[in-house]
Amino acid sequence: MKKLFTAGIILVIIQLAFADLAKAQFLSALPSGGNKRAWVGEGVGLTNVSISYSRPAVKKRDGHIWGELIPVGYVDQGFGPSKKAPWRAGANENTTIEFSTDVKIEGQPLAAGKYGLFIAYDPNESTIIFSKNNSSWGSFFYKPEEDVLRVKVKPMAADKSVEWLKYEFTDQTPSSAVVEVEWEKLVIPFKVDVDVVNTQIAMFRNELRSDKGFTWESWDQAALYCAQNKTNLDEALMWTDTATSANFGGDKSFTAWSTKSTVLDAMGKSQEAADAMKKAYPYGTMNELYFYARGLTRMKKGQQAFEAFKYAYDKYPNQFLTIAGMARGYSAVGDYKKALTYALKAQAMAPDPANKNITNGFVKKLQAGEDIN
Repeated sequence: MKKLFTAGIILVIIQLAFADLAKAQFLSALPSGGNKRAWVGEGVGLTNVSISYSRPAVKKRDGHIWGELIPVGYVDQGFGPSKKAPWRAGANENTTIEFSTDVKIEGQPLAAGKYGLFIAYDPNESTIIFSKNNSSWGSFFYKPEEDVLRVKVKPMAADKSVEWLKYEFTDQTPSSAVVEVEWEKLVIPFKVDVDVVNTQIAMFRNELRSDKGFTWESWDQAALYCAQNKTNLDEALMWTDTATSANFGGDKSFTAWSTKSTVLDAMGKSQEAADAMKKAYPYGTMNELYFYARGLTRMKKGQQAFEAFKYAYDKYPNQFLTIAGMARGYSAVGDYKKALTYALKAQAMAPDPANKNITNGFVKKLQAGEDIN
């Protein structure tokens, strides 16, 4: 029994020694082949897109990269089970691409997640492959049944030769970007589109369940975004109910009530929107009331603008800003004579050269019978 126990200990020691030896073989070192490790990422709308890859160099192989070093289509690389493997879209380990939200690639839907990125090169039409296998070494173990999405794209000639392979984000808009694989004298692009509005709303729903949902400002922000984008209005109205409730203090906020009015107006409920604004007015500061009324003039809602300017003037009389507001209010309803009376008062009270110039402009336009808004 003692001999068996001793033999067991020796076996464990040998196993540990081999384990330590295996670890020693993987000390930090430069990537194989002199390829550079690289990471690149961009925000596309509210979506984070990140790419991890290794960068091979041309190394004086100009003219021998595409179609030779990178073969056309799918090939047997002589190692691993895959007999029809695409290019690994880089060097060494899998090139990976990760999306923090759902996206569209060349118009095709792709769920949020991390994918192995492969390319079946063809000079006329290459295939970009997104695989659920993102942890293999290269494409030696590529399996087509693991593909999540394939899209066809057209390679393009590069403006100048690129020595080290790289990924670039180009042609960016608020909701899209083109990802380009650039190497030697070729560019292989694919477009990423995101649904900014629905992504934003989904984020709001999630964040409103967190500690951020314990302030009226958060509910107000989410509701206002929906109103401004004319979307998700029924839920936005429920969000304004929370924002204007007494729970977090929004019941005495001009901003919260004016947002509720904006949501109701977007829903076509004009009378209810007007009623909500009547609740907002008593809580408005001089600046809030003035700039709310200015917004109405920009929307060509002259009578509503006049009423807001008048409320601000009555609440904060004999102030430069509210007197100037009355000039704008009367101008908005076409009464240039009364507007000029207030413009002259504001001109005399102007607190600085900039406002003096503005009121001078008021007077000049009103004397000529022109609207100052």
